[in-house]
Amino acid sequence: MKEKKRVYEALVDGAMEGLTDQALYDFVKARCPKATSKKIVRASLLALTDPHLRDRNILDVIYALAIKHRLDDGVLDDGEDEEPEERAQSSQAANQNMPQLS
Repeated sequence: MKEKKRVYEALVDGAMEGLTDQALYDFVKARCPKATSKKIVRASLLALTDPHLRDRNILDVIYALAIKHRLDDGVLDDGEDEEPEERAQSSQAANQNMPQLS
């Protein structure tokens, strides 16, 4: 928890300084060299749920960083343990529930 708190503080400090995207990520990595993308995403989620943090610009920057690293690096990938056949079946089931556009 201590590491996540330091990453959280680095995220907020960097965002308050006006850093965004890769510059913010580099700032966090400089302050917390052991921080992984997974830890940064989790610290970002902690920041987004903090009731004391109300500046929309800061929240938007942190949210964008979390989404980018969640998607780019496959952090917290839910389909990681599925077999390819299971993944195809779940994908087909999801498509069946979607309305068809004409």
